[in-house]
Amino acid sequence: MSELLELAQRVAGWARDGEDVEVYLSRGTETEVRVYEGEVESLSSATSAGAGIRVVANGRQGFAYAGALDEAALTETLEEARDNAGFATAEDWIGLPVPDGASPAVLDLWRDDLARFPASGKVAAALDLERRVNAGDPRIRLVEQATWGDVAGEMALASSLGVTATDRATACFVSAVAVAGEGTESQTAYGYSVGRSPSELDPDRAAGDAVRRAVRLLGARKPASARLPVVFEPRVSAQLIGLLGSVLSGEMVLKGISLFADRVGEAVAATGVSLVDDPTDARAWGASTFDDEGLACRRNLLIDAGVLAGFLYDSTSARRAGTTSTASAVRAGFKSAPGVGARALHIVPGTASHEEVLAQVGDALLVQSVSGLHSGVNPVSGDFSVGAEGVLVSGGAPGAPVREVTIASSIQRMLQGVVAVGSDVEWLPSSAAGLTLAISEMSMSGA
Repeated sequence: MSELLELAQRVAGWARDGEDVEVYLSRGTETEVRVYEGEVESLSSATSAGAGIRVVANGRQGFAYAGALDEAALTETLEEARDNAGFATAEDWIGLPVPDGASPAVLDLWRDDLARFPASGKVAAALDLERRVNAGDPRIRLVEQATWGDVAGEMALASSLGVTATDRATACFVSAVAVAGEGTESQTAYGYSVGRSPSELDPDRAAGDAVRRAVRLLGARKPASARLPVVFEPRVSAQLIGLLGSVLSGEMVLKGISLFADRVGEAVAATGVSLVDDPTDARAWGASTFDDEGLACRRNLLIDAGVLAGFLYDSTSARRAGTTSTASAVRAGFKSAPGVGARALHIVPGTASHEEVLAQVGDALLVQSVSGLHSGVNPVSGDFSVGAEGVLVSGGAPGAPVREVTIASSIQRMLQGVVAVGSDVEWLPSSAAGLTLAISEMSMSGA
């Protein structure tokens, strides 16, 4: 990876007087295998490499990218970024970050054995998972899809202002979608396992999770409408926590489209809720030593025992807000300029197990999946209304399965109404981790 950083530093050194240049280089591979009924349905493998270059001059920023790392392509991309800067509008807060002195965390996110794992092994892993799901319960009718996926990538960044960064990581997963049935009824659910190398995957857990979740929904009916406590399983709470990451973006606040604007220091959640974005936690799928502007990643406390502590910022949004970057710059890849985003968002876990949380709430709706999350949540007003399925909990024990329900409240009331936070943190292939989360009351619209 040293040659990638040397190349980035060399190109950054081409900066002219009166301009700042940032060079972001990346390369990587990814593979996906899908199997169906004992046969390979698809196998894709892709390798990519490219550069994204930013030029800032007189408060104007230009960006350009190239899908190659040869000198001719980099020279042309730099000139294109310069040209684009000339057409941009000058703004006082535009500028590249300077080194802030923060020490990078020491993270081991790379596994050599993933690179050595052959395509035949990936196919075998997907086929093995399909067999495990099919054998998991006589009510499993078919495995709609069994998948292997992996990614290995590295980046290097250098700027004419002295920022340098390198990072690399591997990740892989297996997942399956199981279809359970009785008579004319069928129910679908998925299970998965994630890791940084093949040896870290747990196919038994992935298969068992898919089978259990599909089978327990058999016989699901639309329940009577009610107001009742709601418990979110970890993979559902992860989606909700991910939404919080977007409304806690300093960029969203500056645009006036965050329900948390102007509320720093106020109680916005129950005292048992502390929300953190910590890319230095190696368990997180989005763990990283550096952000995508080259600043050392750090643990950012956003909600502290219910009190709003702050927002996430990259260098541009921080300047505009009159504060400092939280090293929260993210990119979709070398083809995009950086923006603000969370990498490893999670609620600090409590001490209760999933079963203990259910026992605490007594009677509730246990939600195992939601639909319409992005269309049903308003980031400005906080209104929350989504489709859900799961099981009714009676006396602390899961009971009758339910479907075709709508649960509604507001993000503000839900955060204030958190009555239990589980200890079962589940790291998913996303920017947020989940855990069992119990809300005191929501509206459930059914029959």
